[in-house]
Amino acid sequence: MIAIDTNLVVRYVTGDHPEQSGRARKLIDGNPVFVALTVMLEVEWVLRSVYVYRPADVARALRAFGGLPTVTVADEGVVAAALDLAENGMDFADALHLGLSAHCEYFATFDRKFVKAAKAAGYTKVEEA
Repeated sequence: MIAIDTNLVVRYVTGDHPEQSGRARKLIDGNPVFVALTVMLEVEWVLRSVYVYRPADVARALRAFGGLPTVTVADEGVVAAALDLAENGMDFADALHLGLSAHCEYFATFDRKFVKAAKAAGYTKVEEA
């Protein structure tokens, strides 16, 4: 299995660079690849911030990519749940924080917007510090 970086995922998803996108497709379609959680976080940010994808488009692209037969995404259940939350308005990074800390007593933050979004999504273990 080959671990891949953000730039390969972005090139695969966007197809925006004729030469690099082709190389990314060949590598990813032809080999089992591993996508770290940090890479997924970075890809979401790049697609949203640089490529100006809407949250629903980011989620659709990342779900399609993660569903490829050669792709293994770290913590795929957490990523899937975070994509659902992001589609409904929560920041993707915050949604990942929630998913990865679900085993904790609660999640403390100074971010009132995060607390409000989490509670609206049914997460009761998020509190303002």
